[in-house]
Amino acid sequence: MAARSAASPRRARRWDVLVLGSALPGLAAAVRLAMGGLRVLVAEEQAASRIPDVLREPFFLPAGPALEGCLRAFGLPPIERRGLQVDEIAYQVLFPDARLDVGVPAITTDELEAWGFVASAAEAEELMAELAAAAHLEAEALLRANFVRAGAQRPTPAAVSGPRGLPRSLSRAEGRLGDFVSAQLLGLAEDVPGRPSSEARARLLGSALGGGASFRKAGASLRGLLRRRLEALHGELRSLSGPFAITELGDAPGIARIGHGDAWLGRALLLNAPSARLAAALRGWKSDVPSFLSKRAARRRRLSLLLRVKESEVPEPLARRALLIPRQGETGPIRLSRHPSARNGEVELVLSAVVPDDAKREAEQAAQLVEALGDLLPVLRDRLRPASPLPRPLWDDEALRVESGSHGWPDSVDLRVGGRRPIFRLPREQMASLGAEGELLLGWRAGDAIREELS
Repeated sequence: MAARSAASPRRARRWDVLVLGSALPGLAAAVRLAMGGLRVLVAEEQAASRIPDVLREPFFLPAGPALEGCLRAFGLPPIERRGLQVDEIAYQVLFPDARLDVGVPAITTDELEAWGFVASAAEAEELMAELAAAAHLEAEALLRANFVRAGAQRPTPAAVSGPRGLPRSLSRAEGRLGDFVSAQLLGLAEDVPGRPSSEARARLLGSALGGGASFRKAGASLRGLLRRRLEALHGELRSLSGPFAITELGDAPGIARIGHGDAWLGRALLLNAPSARLAAALRGWKSDVPSFLSKRAARRRRLSLLLRVKESEVPEPLARRALLIPRQGETGPIRLSRHPSARNGEVELVLSAVVPDDAKREAEQAAQLVEALGDLLPVLRDRLRPASPLPRPLWDDEALRVESGSHGWPDSVDLRVGGRRPIFRLPREQMASLGAEGELLLGWRAGDAIREELS
């Protein structure tokens, strides 16, 4: 796997693991690796490092046992995450003719009945009880399962007691209730893979019943917590501003920086960026493209906009997170999240949706998102101020959405891509149907699996 234009670097820096890309699962994996005493470098594209954390944070971070288990696994003590608070309302679902608060069972039950999405309060209570039980089983299985493998040994699924999957009353829901279920499944997943498994849908929908976790201080973020934790463990983060090649010196894979005459190497290389975009970047730099990088380009990406508005102009009933369901258009559910701002008297709004990946239409797509927001929340129309334009990463672009035939959870995840070489990738699409929980758990288990391979 020689690197063109960089086969003989003059200098080489070495770590135990080099993580290429800055998406959330890679940060989580890096922390777990560093906790095991390994020297870790996370190399991110400079353009990606300039994107504010608020645009890269999970839309919805479910409160409950899965999040608590992850934070403990990353060694984050309560004092370091004291800014992470829980809202009983996880998010809102805004249809053109209805606005439902979704959260703890009592709230969701009342909303389903009040807006006529079910025939009676008793039906709503039964639905929520069934969903809560199914979601609890999946959370238990997620925390017990060793579902990631980096070598030949297959993971052993966790044994849990009780029926698995989304209750039939919700999986076969029709009419307004069916629209309510579909909107959440499309809006909460971190990708657009094939139809998620019944187990994944049960966890994704049921995760809202514990409420939602969010930061109340401007600039605070989950990514920031993980970065600081990694640095406290003597891990490193560096930005890449120029071209490079995938290289290998002896048994050490890594990257050779073109024009710098040096290489960053590891006992293992973990790819934490879309492989098709990475392959395209390498071709553009006239570097060899390793055979293990996918050639299938992404067709869709998540377009995110950072907007500012006066705090006094935000409608009081608007929750911290909302799924907007437009009357028509190509975007599907639109995410809206509200965050504290360092500017006095202002709040930051993040508006995002999955759209066709077409850089030439990005301005048009952004205008459509803002217009849809104005249609559903007219009080905000003409009051939003867009932030300065942001760079679009060339290869470290976690917004890309690759369609996958895998149902993800509870299928096992295989990290190894380089044959006998110690090269791994984080297949985010295989856990995307679990939303932010899937991202964190994938990083946790991947870090442990790679550490075991290197021991």
